[in-house]
Amino acid sequence: MHFTLKQLRYFVALVETGHFGRAAERCNITQPALSQQIRQLEESFGRPLIDRLGRMATPTPVGRDVLAQARAVLDAADALEAFAQGAIGAPQRPLRFGLIPTVAPYLLPDIYPLLTAAFPSVSFSISEGRTELLLAELSDGRLDLALVASPAPPGGPRLVSVALREDPFVLATPPGEARVAPIALSDIDRSRMLLLDEGHCLRDQAIAACGLPEGAGGRTFAATSLSTIVEFVASGQGITLLPSIALRKEAADGRIAIHPLAPPGAGRMLSLVWREAAPHRDLFQAVATTLRDGLNPLPSAPFSPDQSNSVFSGSSPG
Repeated sequence: MHFTLKQLRYFVALVETGHFGRAAERCNITQPALSQQIRQLEESFGRPLIDRLGRMATPTPVGRDVLAQARAVLDAADALEAFAQGAIGAPQRPLRFGLIPTVAPYLLPDIYPLLTAAFPSVSFSISEGRTELLLAELSDGRLDLALVASPAPPGGPRLVSVALREDPFVLATPPGEARVAPIALSDIDRSRMLLLDEGHCLRDQAIAACGLPEGAGGRTFAATSLSTIVEFVASGQGITLLPSIALRKEAADGRIAIHPLAPPGAGRMLSLVWREAAPHRDLFQAVATTLRDGLNPLPSAPFSPDQSNSVFSGSSPG
């Protein structure tokens, strides 16, 4: 029997995505190449590991047993690699750090100086991606750390999640719109609500906070950034919920009016996530502590209502 770690990584990616095309995209190879590697892995075991009859690629009973062992082998290989690189000290390569798009533009100017000051011997490679992508890259070892605003979904590798700070929502309306603050969520005109396009966890959190129906999309402009949504609001095309961390950038010039939410309010929890079995776990915990201490409270926030009783909605993937 002969198989490679690469084949095991491809197999795990295929099971976690349930689709040959998505698994190939995650692994940065072509679909035919991935299919060939999976077939070679199955030949090593002498039996099918993937059921190909349905639309989804699901593991056979033997495949499920192999999956558990493959994850353990890959975790051990990652730990051994870290040891070979000198895991007791600083890593020999940049730490790959991903942030979601509704956090990166607003916190990166604070985060990067904190990290470089606290860890001068460590270099960081920063990237941006939606939650689903970041968690997938954590799972297959392409990412070391991820800053997200929703918990990890069940299944896949076990993840460590450390809460960094609360991020309360506020209501953004066109400038000059008179309202008596604070605004109750029940008083918000849902028909005017503007949302990010599907796939953003902030969209799902706004839908949950406002009690919008599943699949709400009547006021969606397929916007991929909060800055675009703010421009729509500024031009009088609707209202939206904004996370407080965005206000220094998006509400600094008076383009929109900001209104606090009445208790219990709504918001999200920002967390740093990494694989439980990943190397450099002590370093990752130190990074989380540095960020948690440095980001609470966020300096120069233009609005800081009493959010002590806020309800934080973070159950939906994004």
